[in-house]
Amino acid sequence: MALSKPRTTKSAMTAPALAAIPSALRTLESEADGVTALAAALRGELGAAFVAAVEMVQSGKGRLIITGLGKSGHIGRKIAATFASTGTPAFFVHASEASHGDLGMITADDIILAMSWSGEQPEMKNLISYAKRFKIALIAMTSDPGSTLAQAADIALTLPKAREACPHNLAPTTSSLMMLALGDAIAIALLESRGFTSTDFSVLHPGGKLGAMLKYARDLMHTGDAVPLKPLGTKMSDALVEMSAKGFGCVGIVDGSGAIAGIVTDGDLRRHMRPDLMTATVDEVMTKRPKTISPNLLAGETLELLNSSKITALLVTEGKKPVGIVHLHDLLRAGVA
Repeated sequence: MALSKPRTTKSAMTAPALAAIPSALRTLESEADGVTALAAALRGELGAAFVAAVEMVQSGKGRLIITGLGKSGHIGRKIAATFASTGTPAFFVHASEASHGDLGMITADDIILAMSWSGEQPEMKNLISYAKRFKIALIAMTSDPGSTLAQAADIALTLPKAREACPHNLAPTTSSLMMLALGDAIAIALLESRGFTSTDFSVLHPGGKLGAMLKYARDLMHTGDAVPLKPLGTKMSDALVEMSAKGFGCVGIVDGSGAIAGIVTDGDLRRHMRPDLMTATVDEVMTKRPKTISPNLLAGETLELLNSSKITALLVTEGKKPVGIVHLHDLLRAGVA
């Protein structure tokens, strides 16, 4: 009995489904227009206020307190996390909760970054009064330079007007993205001005994939007898035994002083395949001046080098002498890739 073929049906896309892509493109174009307008403003009048805000935060003795309500509050939480992770101590205080005891989190040495598109939320008034009473520096991020918040601030970061991606021009979309982008711009400007390095970053990001990428080659490399090494003049038969025993698909070749002179890989074996290969010496087969890395190379950079060179293992050297080996599998196990 012949088996019937499985039926394949092609369902027609509904009208709403067909309209989804044009809708998404309109949203992205609207939000891109907002970021473009923000970049233009930074090249103009907003630039001076931006520089003043960066300098104020950089010279501040305390922390940066981000506050906001609604969508601005959600954006503020993310910005506070970005500042904290890039070397600027910061945290978020909800503008409404501030009036119910959370003002006690803010000290006279701190700087407040208050975010409000309109600049007129009534919940901000108590926070503004508190800042004035205790002479706490206040930076406003708003779209209205004449608003209560902007007028009360020491520095007003005035965002350009932009149409929301929402067809009714109501749901905060473009405006939220602009506030997020400006907050990120301040955080990165501070990171660069402080000379915040990848090493500093690793201290604040010990977990997850970021933490794994910020480990060093020395944390992942195999050392001692696990490193496949043979001296110059070794017969290929002995080198092959070493390659097989250590399991890295290669063997490093060292000279009389112990410095790395070359490497024999699986690829070298294929390229030099001939009847007398096993009686030849490694000197005839090895790749001279192989790629090596320092023990202090970041794991993320090690992975990039492996990928760009299309290899699976790298010898780790100090003063040209091999001290370890890192394999792609070590990076996978560590969660780097």
